[in-house]
Amino acid sequence: MLTERQEKLLDFVVREYISSSEPVSSEALKKSSCLHVCGATIRNDLQALTKEGFIEQPHTSAGRMPTRKGYKYFANKLIAERQNVLEDFIVRQIKSAHEEMECQMRQMEELMQTLETDNFFEILTTIEIWHKKNQN
Repeated sequence: MLTERQEKLLDFVVREYISSSEPVSSEALKKSSCLHVCGATIRNDLQALTKEGFIEQPHTSAGRMPTRKGYKYFANKLIAERQNVLEDFIVRQIKSAHEEMECQMRQMEELMQTLETDNFFEILTTIEIWHKKNQN
């Protein structure tokens, strides 16, 4: 299981490697990742990511680059984030529609209470007028 900082580092390594096609150094990570930790902490996290198989280092003095496992983790995380955004949007839309329906039902109940008739035709005519008024 990756820590939040390790996930951020992996995210940055993948994005940076995709944009530059060059292994990413710990110094570049320290400068650009906005993590307020020392270089040794970043190198320790990179070592852990390497040990777990998310990134690799072509040789000792090179930067890091993502592995298939790292790319897969990155892609799955992106998909999950997008899914969450979509689900949140759908939930907000459903809540909004529900609130609108409740409001419409309250208005309809109030309208029906003001009618003092049992004439079905008059009730339907009133509902039709109300419906047309609320469509616009």
